[in-house]
Amino acid sequence: MVTRGLVRLGRRGASSMGCLFSLLVFVAALYYGVHIGEVFFRYYRLVDDMRTQAQLASALDDGTIRRRIQATAQDIGLPPEAQQIRIVRRASPREIVIEAEYRETVDLPLFHHTFNFHPKATQPL
Repeated sequence: MVTRGLVRLGRRGASSMGCLFSLLVFVAALYYGVHIGEVFFRYYRLVDDMRTQAQLASALDDGTIRRRIQATAQDIGLPPEAQQIRIVRRASPREIVIEAEYRETVDLPLFHHTFNFHPKATQPL
């Protein structure tokens, strides 16, 4: 039995270039997505800690809550302005509001943007 090897004559390589282009687009999207997603991941970690501290607010004083949230903001690498936490306890309705405001800038090739964040947590007391 005789088998023939695959012989491809006249192939220009167009499909290989298309594959490389698709791979380049995928890698670029992944690179940008990771760097931009990192900013939002830090924001959601701060909001999560604010909600946790708001749930514990009936047993803690404002100074302790502020120190804990500031420590979290520092640990996750947020800018110093994110550590300026405002805590308001309202009598009617009985609730606590914890909030901050900060900006993060993302500098990537062909992309420069400043994201403004306003994390806030509200919990009844």
